[in-house]
Amino acid sequence: MKRSFYYLSVFTILLIFVSCFRNAPSAKNQENPDSNQIESSDKSNNFNINSLDDLYDFLTYREDRYPLVSAHRGGDTDGYPENAIETFAHWANKFPLIIECDIRMSKDSVLVLMHDETLDRTSNGTGKVSDYTLSELKELILKDPNGEATKFKIPTLEEALNWGKGKVLFTLDVKQNVPYTLLSQVIQLTNSQASVVVITYNANQASALHRVNPDLMISASVKSQKDIIKLAELGIPDNKLVAFVGTAQPKKELVEALHAHGIKTILGTMGNLDKHAQSRGYQVYAEYIENGADILSTDRAADAQKALDFYIQKRKIKSPYINR
Repeated sequence: MKRSFYYLSVFTILLIFVSCFRNAPSAKNQENPDSNQIESSDKSNNFNINSLDDLYDFLTYREDRYPLVSAHRGGDTDGYPENAIETFAHWANKFPLIIECDIRMSKDSVLVLMHDETLDRTSNGTGKVSDYTLSELKELILKDPNGEATKFKIPTLEEALNWGKGKVLFTLDVKQNVPYTLLSQVIQLTNSQASVVVITYNANQASALHRVNPDLMISASVKSQKDIIKLAELGIPDNKLVAFVGTAQPKKELVEALHAHGIKTILGTMGNLDKHAQSRGYQVYAEYIENGADILSTDRAADAQKALDFYIQKRKIKSPYINR
């Protein structure tokens, strides 16, 4: 009888222990309690781009190309800060888009998402990003565009790229003192080359990046046909380029020359062109596409996409790389 009671007691203790163990939070959840919340609420699967060849093909210009919105700094809006994964997910749940985000380096050489050199405007921190270690940056919280505190944290580039596969494409604005070698390592570590375009501001930067990783898609600043020639002379293939043509509508001849090379254009509407669309109506964004823009980098992602939806439906545009 005593032995039976002993076995029953041991069995009960083991059952309680196993139950507690199964219900304990995982190490992953303890490190990033918001990660499951993002994953559970984000059901987007916008892109069917599974290889670099798919990316090259999708970003090659054709007359029936699928126009896209690029959310400048990730598309900050009420309650959602710039350069935050939660903000990216907010838009990715609505439509396929490109996320333009900004890369800086922490004191301990970890790449994080932050536009400014300092933390003051977009977080509750002060001083330079480069003066903080990653663990110190993770103690901070981000502010939305109204300066209101959110519960969201500064993400690493690695976290953003791992989240974004199949959901968005990224254009990465690499800030000063971030080595291309380190950037390339993170992109390769996360197996994200088919999701990424790296922004450069002149032909020499484009060439330096291409030498570090010749497979990467590059956004190059192109203001004239001379820029197209120089990029070619530096050995950068047309199919690995998209052209940022500035924040004013470019000359027709430049757009035609880029399209003749199969190079898509990114028009920066943030600023005057966004204001123009705000005053005249969202349909103006469709006019930018009619005039040769292929991607609209905007601070007004919802309005721009509303115009693009109408444009796409009217012309019955489809892409095997877009799940829509």
